[in-house]
Amino acid sequence: VKSKRYVSEERLMNMLDHEYGLLKERLHHKRGDATHFFSFSNTVVALNYHKNNTAHGWVGCRFQTEAGGEFNDVVIHITMHDNDTLLQQNALGIIGVNLIFGCIYYYQDPEMLLLSLMDNLNTERIQIDMIRFDGAEFKQVDSRLMSLHLVKHGFSDVALFGPDGKNLQPAESLYKKHIVVLRGRFRPVINVHMDMLENGVNQYLRDPEVDEDNMLVVTELTLQSLKEGQDGDILDEKDFLDRVDILCSLGQTVMITNYIEYYKLVSYLSKITQHKIGLIIGYPNLEYIFEGEHYTDLPGGILESFATLFSRKVKLYVYPTRRDKTILNCMKFNPSMQLMDLYRYLIANHKIEDIYHYNPKNLDVQTDNMLELIKKGEEGWEENVPPEVVDMIKTRCLFGFPCVVFPKK
Repeated sequence: VKSKRYVSEERLMNMLDHEYGLLKERLHHKRGDATHFFSFSNTVVALNYHKNNTAHGWVGCRFQTEAGGEFNDVVIHITMHDNDTLLQQNALGIIGVNLIFGCIYYYQDPEMLLLSLMDNLNTERIQIDMIRFDGAEFKQVDSRLMSLHLVKHGFSDVALFGPDGKNLQPAESLYKKHIVVLRGRFRPVINVHMDMLENGVNQYLRDPEVDEDNMLVVTELTLQSLKEGQDGDILDEKDFLDRVDILCSLGQTVMITNYIEYYKLVSYLSKITQHKIGLIIGYPNLEYIFEGEHYTDLPGGILESFATLFSRKVKLYVYPTRRDKTILNCMKFNPSMQLMDLYRYLIANHKIEDIYHYNPKNLDVQTDNMLELIKKGEEGWEENVPPEVVDMIKTRCLFGFPCVVFPKK
């Protein structure tokens, strides 16, 4: 797909093709048997005079690991945060040198290569929100794990990949899109998630401002949710890939973020698109959003967070839950007395809305309960999980399901 943006991955790849092609054409016959060729390119937009744009760029290195061998590519997308073009130029030079050095000396250890990119830099100056490895040396590299490492090591707050598992550059993929987000742990995906997604998206599409042809539905995993149930800060990479495999098999675009609070996610998305943003949440998430202790780090507290979360183009779609035989939804929600009038204002201005169509059977289902049943191998969980997900869990023994896998001959 051709990008409409001048600074794009497509343009970077054209530059690498051209430069590497010239190397081979001019030097292959003379030095091809004894030389490892490489080419380096970047395409960047720096800070403008008014300092009101996003300075970003694509940087790539194409290289051989043996004389006469096939080439390999490492491509990254960066955003630059220095408030001066000379400082940005300096940071770009450092990360360019790091990339070349890493490709030559660390290509056998892709995670080490990734970590080396930020030598002598920090995320206050530059961030990497996409990395792609291509070539014979990187056949075993899982791009989804590389996306996870970007967020895990703090190089970026967001990573994105498509249903095919390939890394996407978030700002480019989300640019000027109508976006719907469903956040969850998805351990595993159950019928409740699918019902939330289907009915939430249908309700979002009823908004006259929404263009279905320019819409992107995203399932979001936060770094915190990936660590839940694990040992502290340790991430279980297999568990992560299991969840992503299931989401991708269901045709989902998956986003990993380091945004625990919803307002931070909205702040990020609002910089990329001016269109409508829909957040599909469960009733417990609505309760969480209205708890003031989550915003003590903000000078303006909960009001400051709400100014971002409930900005002009954002709407929350709330899926009900059942407690003590009572169905709880937006109309039954009672925030603290100090926030009651604010909540009524948000309801009256259509910033929060119930998901009206749902399957009542889903209201008694808890993801954690399903996970325990799966781990014990007990019956009863299959009816609450999509059939294709059941097959994946059983055939691949996912999420601790007790079974024996016979290796392929």
